[in-house]
Amino acid sequence: MHLTLHLWTDLQHLDNEINRIKKENDRMQTELRHLSGEDITTLNYKELMVLEDALENGISSLKAKQMEFVPMMRKHNEMLEDENQGLQFKLRQMHLDPMDDHNGLENGDVYHQQGIGDYASQTPFAFRVQPMQPNLQDRF
Repeated sequence: MHLTLHLWTDLQHLDNEINRIKKENDRMQTELRHLSGEDITTLNYKELMVLEDALENGISSLKAKQMEFVPMMRKHNEMLEDENQGLQFKLRQMHLDPMDDHNGLENGDVYHQQGIGDYASQTPFAFRVQPMQPNLQDRF
């Protein structure tokens, strides 16, 4: 008898918990519809003001994130322009002297023996390196 009562109590507790979660789910779905502009005719003035504040805060947050991306995109654009200029320079060099050995296979492989130290003087432009993605850790 005691076991049956215990099981019945547990069952009632689980049923109450399921009902509570269903109500919470319904409430959240209604709130989501309100945030997307659906079913707002049922809201009173105070609820509309709260909704407006929430939407304005969301817009402010989105604008702030957007403004974070602008400098990053400018730097990325500069990096691409620098790379483009470097590639155009190499292409012009190849067209100006097509007989020049760019593979370094002639002249005793002098081209490759010059070393890394001389490489900086051979490149006409400095390349800037920036991350392609924002720091995603800010979201958590």
